[in-house]
Amino acid sequence: MFDLIDFKAMLIIALIFIPLEQLLPLHGEQALTRRHWLNDVFYLLFNGILVKFGMLAVVGAAMLLIGRFVPEGLTTAVQSQPLWLQAIEALLIADIGFYVAHRTFHAVPFLWRFHAVHHSIEEMDWLAAHRVHPVDQILTKSASYVPLFALGFSSEAVLIYVLIYHWQSVFIHSNTRIKFGPLKWLVASPQFHHWHHANERQAYDKNFAGQLPFLDLIGGTLLMPDRMPEKYGVDEPVPQLYHQQLIYPFVADAEPAAPIAEASPAAAAKSE
Repeated sequence: MFDLIDFKAMLIIALIFIPLEQLLPLHGEQALTRRHWLNDVFYLLFNGILVKFGMLAVVGAAMLLIGRFVPEGLTTAVQSQPLWLQAIEALLIADIGFYVAHRTFHAVPFLWRFHAVHHSIEEMDWLAAHRVHPVDQILTKSASYVPLFALGFSSEAVLIYVLIYHWQSVFIHSNTRIKFGPLKWLVASPQFHHWHHANERQAYDKNFAGQLPFLDLIGGTLLMPDRMPEKYGVDEPVPQLYHQQLIYPFVADAEPAAPIAEASPAAAAKSE
């Protein structure tokens, strides 16, 4: 069902992060086979198929709509840059798109239903990074990729971003106590992203960036206390099986769910 390259990547990631989490655990009491881990294995193995087809449709349609409006001189200027500069620019532009899309999924009640599936994770580890509803993944990734394709970044620069994104995504969810010191303000780490998943009032709607925490500093959404969160997840009753989570956004109650949606900008505006 998935190609050989994907399988090799999954195996390499598992062989790196499983020992790493055992050697340098953040939550040492957490079992390797923590709650609902089989459900997240299913996401790891099969969710990518839906995401790939969905992204082909969304990105393809977006390029047909906006591609003709991008000046040829702009794409030529982008492509004339050295690869290292394109890679840096691609990372910045893609993460801005990710930040905006991610924040929107928190702010809009209907979109939050899709994103709540990811936030239903109650024990963080490398495997938890893969529990993302296909609709959430397709739209958020498309917000990162469409600007890169529209601006004409080289395939090599896009590939560099993709590799950084995938490895960083797994790392920032991992159950590790690795910290980056002063670099924590520049590069996303578990310390940064675990607070995005924290089920604590002060952490609601914080730390939206995927790779670059300073985007949250600019956006006024940065939170990085010295301590680490004690509790993860959401209070709403999100089901814990893959097929149930796929349909959950379409059958959930229309009202925005607690706790994170209640603290979203959209909900906050309604309460004022």
